Amino acid sequence: MSSRPKYALAVFLSFLATGCLAQPAAKTSGVLAVGAGKPFALPSEAARVAKSGAVIKIDPGTYSDCAIWGTDYLVIEGTGPGVIITGKVCEDKGLFITRGHDIAIRGITFTGARAIPHNGAGIRAEGANLTVENSRFIDNEDGILAANSDGSTIVIRHSYFSGNGNCIAACAHGIYINHVALLRVENSEFVAQHEGHHIKSRALRTEVTNNFVHDGPNGSASYLVDLPNGGSALISGNRFEKGPLSENRQTAISIGAETTLPRNPPGDIVVENNEFSNNTGRTSAFVRNYADTTPKLSGNRFSGIVVPLAKGEDGRAPPKP
Repeated sequence: MSSRPKYALAVFLSFLATGCLAQPAAKTSGVLAVGAGKPFALPSEAARVAKSGAVIKIDPGTYSDCAIWGTDYLVIEGTGPGVIITGKVCEDKGLFITRGHDIAIRGITFTGARAIPHNGAGIRAEGANLTVENSRFIDNEDGILAANSDGSTIVIRHSYFSGNGNCIAACAHGIYINHVALLRVENSEFVAQHEGHHIKSRALRTEVTNNFVHDGPNGSASYLVDLPNGGSALISGNRFEKGPLSENRQTAISIGAETTLPRNPPGDIVVENNEFSNNTGRTSAFVRNYADTTPKLSGNRFSGIVVPLAKGEDGRAPPKP
């Protein structure tokens, strides 16, 4: 009998013992390190194997990559300044797509997201409950675009949005949050939006507190804050500014403007202790209300020609979705 079959069997068993045979990658919990010389070269590689509860730590560097995060309870964070995600978008949607629930993203810059429908997002949120902290969204079509997710809470804090947006098709925005339970935006900056709105929210409740939202000399945003379906809101402690190139110089904050769409259940709308500078050279309503609930304004401070609260039409065509 030839010794070749015995030799082949020995080689086969050796491969099994050393794990060299191709096997489906097991999902991995614990800490997943991403970067040069780390177990995962790209965020997308870590995304494919991450188990529920994993912490993904991404080293500083520019990653021409996109990733779909389909697992729950993930923390995805940069280990230092200069973690940049750019280039292609996944599924013609976003640089990061979050499909798992209860995901936190921290310390990452998202830039240059483009998609065929002209709404490429830095983050496309499709699962419930997303927290974004200390992150930057620069020159994307949408900074963050969130799909409908009943009961979901989206929190954005200590983050920076610059030069996002367009109205090539339906408009894209600094952030665009569809039907969720709660949107909370705090201690963040939005500047130089290209058309669209800095903050657009269809959430049942929207809280915008202690932010700096401004067009600057080059921004051409429509609204600073748009709540097209109404609902309840707290807009407090912010600095707002409309610039000379604003696409809509008549309105800073719009509530319930898409009057042909179903309304959110009415609730208190409190707009308090904000500063608003109108640099358009024309009269601008600080709050323009289309909803049945009358907003409660107090402690707001204005410069420029400002009507604190206006009702009804602003003389423009209905806003694009």
